[in-house]
Amino acid sequence: MTPFTVLDGLVAPLDRANVDTDAILPKQFLKSIQRSGFGPYLFDEWRYFDHGKPGQDCSLRPRNPDFVLNQPRYQGASVLLARENFGCGSSREHAPWALEDFGLRALIAPSFADIFHNNCMKNGLLPIVLDANAVDWLFAEVAATPGYRLQIDLAAQLVTTPAGEVIPFTLDPFKKYCLLNGLDDIALALQHKDAIRRYEQERARREPWLFPPARE
Repeated sequence: MTPFTVLDGLVAPLDRANVDTDAILPKQFLKSIQRSGFGPYLFDEWRYFDHGKPGQDCSLRPRNPDFVLNQPRYQGASVLLARENFGCGSSREHAPWALEDFGLRALIAPSFADIFHNNCMKNGLLPIVLDANAVDWLFAEVAATPGYRLQIDLAAQLVTTPAGEVIPFTLDPFKKYCLLNGLDDIALALQHKDAIRRYEQERARREPWLFPPARE
């Protein structure tokens, strides 16, 4: 998992509340368990006019020019600004995979669905909860300023605007530690691999019937 430290990113505004995970990545793309390759299908039903299928060449598909991520001024965005209850619906981990594969690293909204919030943190995405008034203000700033960027400092837990306004945010300390160090659940376990190996060896010595020899 890529560590998250400081991000200076272009902001794309998705002015919708209650965006569910089926909108983020529709169900037909859930067959794959690879973490990569989902970016072209992010918000598939909103980005394209046709029905998306796994394995399509999305560069040839008809795009909806009115959808925010298709608009030229938001190309290359790495921060998504959204409304309340972002990521509701089913708990599919594919949703943050698609957001991250598209190039997004941070999400800002007044609230996130709990499971989606946790899935983001485990996949290198930073979901930032800000007061609804602050989010309203950021939407207005983005609309009025082409190329609007935010600097996000995870260690300091601060969002800084182009004009120098600073907005603090809160985050669980353990999740913050994992993001700063690029540690997902597997990487966390591997930090204790020597202790795990010693335990396995000792248990095999004490209870050898649980560890039969491998067959030829």
